[in-house]
Amino acid sequence: MLTPAASATKPDPQDLLAWYDRHRRDLPWRAKPGVTADPYRVWLSEIMLQQTTVTAVRPYYLNFLERFPTVEALAEAPADSVMQAWAGLGYYSRARNLHACAKAVMDKHGGHFPGTEAELLKLPGIGAYTAAAVAAIAFDEKAAAVDGNVERVMSRVFMVEEPLPKAKPLIRSLTEALVPADRPGDFAQAVMDLGATICTPKRPACALCPWMVPCRARAEGLQEAFPKKQKKEVGPLRKGAAFVVLRADDTILLRTRPPQGLLGGMAEPPTSEWMPDYEPSRAVLDAPIEARWQRLPGIVRHVFTHFPLELTVMFAKVSKGTPAPEDMRWTPRLQLHEEALPGAMKKVLAHALGDIPAGKTKSGKPAKGA
Repeated sequence: MLTPAASATKPDPQDLLAWYDRHRRDLPWRAKPGVTADPYRVWLSEIMLQQTTVTAVRPYYLNFLERFPTVEALAEAPADSVMQAWAGLGYYSRARNLHACAKAVMDKHGGHFPGTEAELLKLPGIGAYTAAAVAAIAFDEKAAAVDGNVERVMSRVFMVEEPLPKAKPLIRSLTEALVPADRPGDFAQAVMDLGATICTPKRPACALCPWMVPCRARAEGLQEAFPKKQKKEVGPLRKGAAFVVLRADDTILLRTRPPQGLLGGMAEPPTSEWMPDYEPSRAVLDAPIEARWQRLPGIVRHVFTHFPLELTVMFAKVSKGTPAPEDMRWTPRLQLHEEALPGAMKKVLAHALGDIPAGKTKSGKPAKGA
């Protein structure tokens, strides 16, 4: 639903493109002016940037690209290697879908990404936004890529009263109407840059915005009131125990979580079930092996998308010859960086052992984001 101001001046895409030509961000996945974008790099960056900031993604992207420089290299890599390279970025189903998509591109498209939004949508892990972004940026197809930045810009420019997420179809149609036929890829990146640098969630720099005049929310002095959002419902707190076992040969007991579900395919020290009514005093009953367990002071806290988690950390030392239980393994402490450990489990290990040693890239430099 738009306000009565719907007849106001329409934003001009050319004004935005002129601003973008002067102020475009220099990003490692963005092609230089006049250079054709690499579909693999565009796709990889867009998957990584979902639910994550540019600052957080940059080191992961560079390390990932060093390990898997082409879609062929990614498709041929073991799943464990892909998950390890992704560890720390969160939303781990993205990494599984990323690997599956690379294989599909090799198997069904001869190693070349399809160039249309419709064909890209058929690939694993590619939704409406990513398909439109890759089609526009890498293939210059007239497609509307609508992410959080774009939603914020459009909701303010057109003063969209309907709250998100219900407003998504309307915002998408408003964006589609503005995409120019001559530089749709630059337009997609320009709106993203505008949202990231000028039309920010708090204290937007309206005086510097190329769409300041046609922006209806700014005209009313209500720019920070948009986009309107429905309140998110956060699930109840869950609790559990994590068991860190240090063997005398300086190895740590780990296991791999089931491939489906939360943190699917990721590595972890064994944990109990996570339940709202978990009783930490009974944690030793869930221990993976017989040992003299010590309950460490403090709690490890982590917030997932739908619920917060509190883990009690149990610690034990065992002798050198202690075998690993079925479906578990001993990993040398100095090789923990090679495991696909999500952020929550890195917190657990750091709580029990101190800092986890960082790995190195192929160039011998410490891995950023490790």
